[in-house]
Parts: sequence; structure tokens; C-alpha cells
Amino acid sequence: MKTVEQHISDVLDLVRPLDPIELDLLRAHGGVLAEPVASPVSLPAFDNSSMDGYAVAAADVAQATAQAPVRLPVVADIPAGDPSATAVRRGHCARIMTGAPLPRGADAVVPVEWTDGGQAEVAISRPVRPGNAVRRVGEDVEKGTTVVHRGARVGGAELAVLAAVGRRAVRVHPRPRVVVLSTGAELVEPGNPIGPGQIWESNSYMLTAAALDAGCAAYRHGFVGDDPATVLRTIEDVLVQADIVLTTGGVSMGAYDVVKEVLSGLGTVRFEQVAVQPGKPQGLGTVGDPATPILTLPGNPVSSFVSFYLFVLPALRRLRGLPPDPLPSVHARLAAPVRHSPPGRRSYLRAVLEYDHAAGGTGYTAAPVSRQGSHQLSALAEVNALVVVPENTTELPEGSVVEVLQLPTGA
Repeated sequence: MKTVEQHISDVLDLVRPLDPIELDLLRAHGGVLAEPVASPVSLPAFDNSSMDGYAVAAADVAQATAQAPVRLPVVADIPAGDPSATAVRRGHCARIMTGAPLPRGADAVVPVEWTDGGQAEVAISRPVRPGNAVRRVGEDVEKGTTVVHRGARVGGAELAVLAAVGRRAVRVHPRPRVVVLSTGAELVEPGNPIGPGQIWESNSYMLTAAALDAGCAAYRHGFVGDDPATVLRTIEDVLVQADIVLTTGGVSMGAYDVVKEVLSGLGTVRFEQVAVQPGKPQGLGTVGDPATPILTLPGNPVSSFVSFYLFVLPALRRLRGLPPDPLPSVHARLAAPVRHSPPGRRSYLRAVLEYDHAAGGTGYTAAPVSRQGSHQLSALAEVNALVVVPENTTELPEGSVVEVLQLPTGA
């Protein structure tokens, strides 16, 4: 059987980063920056007050005390956004608001709490040093400084910085459009009644949510039955809205494995056995013109779940313009034994990973859940990690140190 590493490599060969496009800031959210952004101005662009108070020459209030406050006439009010060129002479002050430009002649701001709040004349009860409560030009960003680097994921913080330096739009690798399609005559939409031999369809919800969590624009097409012509037509129909297509079901060795049947005939999709448990049957290739990548995952829910994080997630990262890194991993001690792992296949056991100061050198413990069957979906809501059992290991005692892959938050 094909190794896990080889299958990941083959999947990555199908995809490349989406071409950059220029988008308005909010539409760029979730994209990956395709250019470095330098600030055309210094931030702040002018000396300004960091609080409400009074703009003064610090020397004028050097002797101020609560018992003998210094009294200064207030010659101006300066709100934030005031465009006027205000100046104060020695022995005078101006009432100033947070963010307002510091007037000429002033070198400090006295917080309003240190005064009596006077409007025509103010009593100041504490001295200040030069520069007190003043934000200087370029204190945050100097003109020409790169503020967001190429390859950064554009989230709320990045949008704030981009807007602050005056950018209205940026070039990004856009969020990949992922279309998810399940197959199977036994499937029924959740909420509808089911009959004998039927199940409510869940894979497409799981995979669509996982793709959304991975920063993609994901669309759940739903599911189709086992009619070959319908399956092929549906796949062809969704290509117009897809940068990559994910299917589940119909890829094994059975008589009704319709995805394998209809896509094998195209000559651009191949189906293979990967030395992994769960998730052995896998398919990959392209469909349509221009060629759109398609990954066909097994229909068992846990097999589909594990396949997404092993094989699909690196491809989505590459499409986004990010390094196709695997899941982060740590070493942990097993909190329970592994009694059976199939020889010749690498197992990924769903587990709960916890940090434990008493766990020895690793600091982590991993407790595999008891329900590990590829059809046993319920434990997915409990787990946050996958314990890796190597191909040539069939059992592990409690306390063994193992590699553990950390699932993304919300996975």
C-alpha cells in the first residue's frame, strides 16, 4: 500500500496557491497577503495627546502641589480632529482631548484628574515631565516601515493596521472555494424521517465546517444517490463554484462505489489504497476543463474526518498561499493501552490530549477514546488530538511515549 507521506505529496502536487487578486479590506478578510505593505506615513502622523487634560509647558507646572496648585489661564479648547494650528504661550495652557494634536509651545499634557477641571482658568495640583501623556510622531510606525508582511493571514488585527496606514484594498490569495458532496442511496437530510436502512447524512456538514475552520469559503452541496450519471453530472455542475471538490463515499471496493466508477473512466482521477487506519481507500485527481482538483474521501465518518486533517488540510493551506504544514505534534504518555493496531498501517487514534505536570518529561498525557471504529462518530465531539501508532506497531502499553497530532480548535 501507498505510504501516508507519498499520498500527501501526491495531493500537494495537484494544487498551487490561488492567483492573487486585489480586494477591498473587508472582502480580503480570511485571505493571505500576497504583498508586503509598508506605511506611507508615520503613525502617529503628529504629536497628540493620549488622554483628556491640559496641554502645558512642563516648566510652568514644575512647582505644582495639592497644597499650592499652579493656576494657568485656558486659552483654547482642542478636540480630536481639530485642523487649526493652535499655539500656547508660556504661562498659558489649552484644554485638550484624547487624540487631539499637541499645540505649539506645549511639551506635556496634565491629566484632567490632576486639576480642578476649570474652563477659563485651571488649577493644576501635580507637576509633569516633558512628554507626559504625549504620543510622538512615528512612535508606533515610522514612514516606510513594513507593517504587514507577505504571507500574513488577514484577520481583524491585520485589517486594523492596513486601514490605519490608509490602505483601502490589498492583494491577497483569496479564500479557496471548497465544494463538499456526499454520495449514497442510504442518506437522508437531517430533520427528515428515515426508513429502514437509511441514515441521516453528516459527512458533508463535518467537512464543510472543517474547511470553514481552515479559512476557506466552503459550500455544502449536500448529497446524491448512487446513480452514476447523476453523480457525474452533479460533480461537473459544481465545478463552476469550486477551486477544489471534496467527495465522501463510493471509493472502496464494493459493487456500488459510484464515485470510483464514474471518475475512473475520466482518466484523470486515480484510486489507491493508503497504509492508514482509518481511511485506507483514497482517490485524487482533476476534473473538468480547466482542471479542478478533486479529493475523494471514504464514506465512513471517522475515516473522512481523519482523511481531512491528514490529506486535505495541507492542500487547502497551499491553495491559500500558506506553507502546507502538517498538524502540529507533541509527544505524550498514553493514559491507557493500545491493544490492537493493524500491522502494516499507520493508525491515528482519536484521543483527548491534556497537559499534566505529573506526566514526566513530556508534560502531556493522551487518552485514546474507547470507541475507535471508523463508523463510531460520537467520540469526535470529545477529542482534540490523534495518537499516531507506527505501521509496525500493533500494541502499546499504558505509559508509552507516542507522537500526538493536535487538532485545530473547534475541529
